[in-house]
Amino acid sequence: MKQFVKNFLFCAIACLAGIGVFTLSCSAKKTDANTVFAETKKAPYTKSESGASVKLPKDALSVVESMQIVFRSVSDAVLPAVVELDVTETKTRQANPFEDFPFFFFNQNGDKTEEYEQQGLGSGVIVRKNGKTFYVLTNNHVAGSANEISVKLSDGRTFKGKLVGADERKDIALVSFESDDASITVASLGNSDSVHQGDICFAMGTPLGYYSSVTQGIVSATGRSGNGIGNISDFIQTDAAINQGNSGGPLVNIYGEVIGINTWIASQSGGSQGLGFAIPINNIKKAIDSFISGGKITYGWMGITLIDIEDSYKEELKVSGKDGSLVAQVFLDSPASKAGVHAGDYIISLNGKKVKSSDQLVREVGDIPAGETATFVVLRNGKEVTLRAKVEERKEETVTNNSKLWPGFTAVPLTADVRKQLKLEDKVKGVLVVNIVSKSPAAVLSLHNGDVITAVNGKEIKNITEFFDLVSDKTNKEIWFDVLRDGHKISTVKYKI
Repeated sequence: MKQFVKNFLFCAIACLAGIGVFTLSCSAKKTDANTVFAETKKAPYTKSESGASVKLPKDALSVVESMQIVFRSVSDAVLPAVVELDVTETKTRQANPFEDFPFFFFNQNGDKTEEYEQQGLGSGVIVRKNGKTFYVLTNNHVAGSANEISVKLSDGRTFKGKLVGADERKDIALVSFESDDASITVASLGNSDSVHQGDICFAMGTPLGYYSSVTQGIVSATGRSGNGIGNISDFIQTDAAINQGNSGGPLVNIYGEVIGINTWIASQSGGSQGLGFAIPINNIKKAIDSFISGGKITYGWMGITLIDIEDSYKEELKVSGKDGSLVAQVFLDSPASKAGVHAGDYIISLNGKKVKSSDQLVREVGDIPAGETATFVVLRNGKEVTLRAKVEERKEETVTNNSKLWPGFTAVPLTADVRKQLKLEDKVKGVLVVNIVSKSPAAVLSLHNGDVITAVNGKEIKNITEFFDLVSDKTNKEIWFDVLRDGHKISTVKYKI
């Protein structure tokens, strides 16, 4: 059992970490890039009378020239709105104990730290103008912790920047600067929902310190997950070259509209390998207003934890062939709990929109203003149930209070693969315990990863649906489990709900 749990946790970590691949934010330290010189060779031809270096069919050349005109026009229109952000952050590090010898050894704490300043750079794009105030959209990892910010325009002018607001979950930030020049370009925001795989796009910014740079490529994919880097957004993937320093710069369509904010790259070398990712601009538009009005983003909160499940789990849950998201756990006394949402419910729609993944549902619930009522359709024992919940504001002290997270672990059905890993006989029925949350009811009950729960309140369970039914029964005032652990049968203490 222990080996299976290790395998299970390793797989989860591997999925998040991306084994063998660096996932890099594309900001950069204030250093020069490595320099490689391109050798100039004598051309094996001379220019023709028409001025072209090679003879090309007139019609074909016309098509290419038309495309070049578009590329130039987009660059000319958008680059004036793209800025370089030079930032200074104050950081803390462990001090060298020998610098203050011998006084270090008389330090009562035996510990000494020192502050230092670190400079970095990234990109941004001007997205709003209000009087003399201009607003620059960028990434949180570029400017969110900055003590000093300098905004450099494409024409070389520099302005003192001010952090308006930043958000770690979406990895975005808004910086402002003041100018009397009303002609400073403000970028147009496009509709990222209309972005399609194969669309031509441009990445703009300051890669490796080379400001006002443009690269061109296509949209490689949409809807890419960002949970591996701690970002709740989905992403537009592009093969337009994105490098460190591009963070916060815009991804632009052929109409000169911003469709995304360049954020990170997947790379085995640390440089561009054609795997760049941008936050869709539609995921950010409301945040711009929130930053300007209140300096922060306010998220909606339901009080549930969500997971995506595999086909074998879906079959056990009686939701085969259905897209959605499984409610793994519910916060007691949360909006979801009050609305009757149960652990084990499989959410298939929110406010009439189909749910395709847990990431999507987290984003859409977060965008619902506190006080509004959300309508969920869930599958419970194979039947549709409609529930309505009044959304609350997400507060950090509430979402980190694991003492109210019920049941405090992820329940996994005993599929054929699980049984093989655990070497369980067919006669053993129940659910597997994994991913126990510290300070939760499961932790207080001293459950272990790898336990097999065989009964709830003395009632034997045959499958995952029976388990969820029993732990979600509102008539229960207290709950305890019968557990099979390393071949031993034990019972937990009783937990009062």
